[in-house]
Amino acid sequence: MKNILVTGGAGFIGSNFVRHFLRTHADVHVVNFDKLTYAGNLENLKGLEGDPRYHFDRGDICERGDVEAAFRKHHIDTVVHFAAESHVDRSILGAGIFITTNVLGTQVLLDVARDCGIERFVHVSTDEVYGSLGADGKFTEMTSLHPNSPYAASKASSDMVALAYHHTFGLPVVVTRCSNNYGPYQFPEKLIPLMIVNALHDKPLPVYGDGLNVRDWLYVEDHCAAIDVVLSRGNVGEVYNIGGNNEWKNIDIVHELLKKLNKPSTLISYVKDRPGHDRRYAIDATKISRELGWVPSLTFDIGIARTVDWYLANEAWWQRIISGAYKQYYEEMYHGR
Repeated sequence: MKNILVTGGAGFIGSNFVRHFLRTHADVHVVNFDKLTYAGNLENLKGLEGDPRYHFDRGDICERGDVEAAFRKHHIDTVVHFAAESHVDRSILGAGIFITTNVLGTQVLLDVARDCGIERFVHVSTDEVYGSLGADGKFTEMTSLHPNSPYAASKASSDMVALAYHHTFGLPVVVTRCSNNYGPYQFPEKLIPLMIVNALHDKPLPVYGDGLNVRDWLYVEDHCAAIDVVLSRGNVGEVYNIGGNNEWKNIDIVHELLKKLNKPSTLISYVKDRPGHDRRYAIDATKISRELGWVPSLTFDIGIARTVDWYLANEAWWQRIISGAYKQYYEEMYHGR
């Protein structure tokens, strides 16, 4: 494991992983392969430009020529695949790009990886592929897939393609499925950064439906450490759930953020619910803990405090984002709801 291609390395989780991996591994060359769509931001990697172990290649995972060029130029032996269209709301507005990027793009990567004889391919997925839980129980790796949004369906499809390449061709694939991430560099369309940014501007905080949807929250650095462990020691052909054992109702998250920012609860604005909104997710991460020894290292109190502090200290980063094309998307999603 010397030359690692990280797809989507300019995105939220991908950029945190690039930073984590360079910090914890001295003898690797990390290639950040990213198309730089709206959520890909090279500012997330600021400070790494002078590191000889880091290289950025702009490319599209759906274009075989781009992928092949990166593999051959950098002698890639390992892939960590984050690149994906990833926001449920955007998939409801238009599903086509999700199918193209998440399914066909993954297939292109797998084909090139197979041709180049790589050592390991980690396909990073989501707990959303499992669908919605009732009041009790948790998702295990044996839970049947029941995706309920175009985004979730595209990720479930890409999971199946990746695992099929292992079964059919012997490609050394491992799949991870994580719960909701939060932390630095998260694009402010997702719940936690959206609420922080709006609250700082004293703008309404749009909460879907009754706000009682439940998610399991995982600090992004803990997720990166888990992927690192899977990359090094995970068994090929296996799926590993990665979760924080940290369930919160959306509305309780919002109240917690308002408290930390010293803002009033009157900013909360309930809006029309998302179509097909899954009620509850919860991850059982026993397998990765038992087999690979990974457990989350941060409590939610510490993780959320670090996250709020980061957004307070990096206003210039998110101000540049919300002043651009994101504003048009935000209006389309929430105006009149």
